[in-house]
Amino acid sequence: MRVRNRKGATELLEANPQYVVLNPEDAKGKWHEIFGNDHPIHIEVGSGKGAFVTGMAKANPEINYIGIDIQKSVLSYALDKVLESDVPNIKLLWVDGDSLTNYFEDGEIDQLYLNFSDPWPKKRHEKRRLTYKTFLDTFKQILPEHGEIHFKTDNRGLFEYSLVSFSQYGMILKGVWLDLHASDFEGNVMTEYEKKFSSKGQVIYRVEAQF
Repeated sequence: MRVRNRKGATELLEANPQYVVLNPEDAKGKWHEIFGNDHPIHIEVGSGKGAFVTGMAKANPEINYIGIDIQKSVLSYALDKVLESDVPNIKLLWVDGDSLTNYFEDGEIDQLYLNFSDPWPKKRHEKRRLTYKTFLDTFKQILPEHGEIHFKTDNRGLFEYSLVSFSQYGMILKGVWLDLHASDFEGNVMTEYEKKFSSKGQVIYRVEAQF
């Protein structure tokens, strides 16, 4: 999700350390201490403007959530939602998804979400897709044994690519939805993109893959 630079984004993030972890390297191995409980920790890589991660935190107070985005302005809009919702079980990180081992110990994260990631459709950009094998290496390291990735997209090409990538990596496809909103799946929390695309009649794809 690309947005224009937001004036004051840095100051907003820095003014809310109760939600924004400003020195994430120092948090490695200490996330349960930071949340103040031993609840499971779920992360969303590429959290956009925060509708999904905030909605999940509200719906599941027994789970801790971390929203991650590399774009400072985007993360500041996610912070707006967090402040409005006033949920205690959420943190935000302004970091890159390919460097997560700098911020999380092996097996420290219980579950990972990828929602409407950039499809990078050109073949030469394959290594930038978040379901490419090098990203899966990173995700596997910070997840526990048999940890799961839950992935949603409107892009059929990226979905097909991801199914193959997960399978070739040796992951188990626990569930595949070829039209999520027409299925009987319960508890779906929509992202901003999901609301936009589904309102135009676009199909939403979903998969749960387990290491």
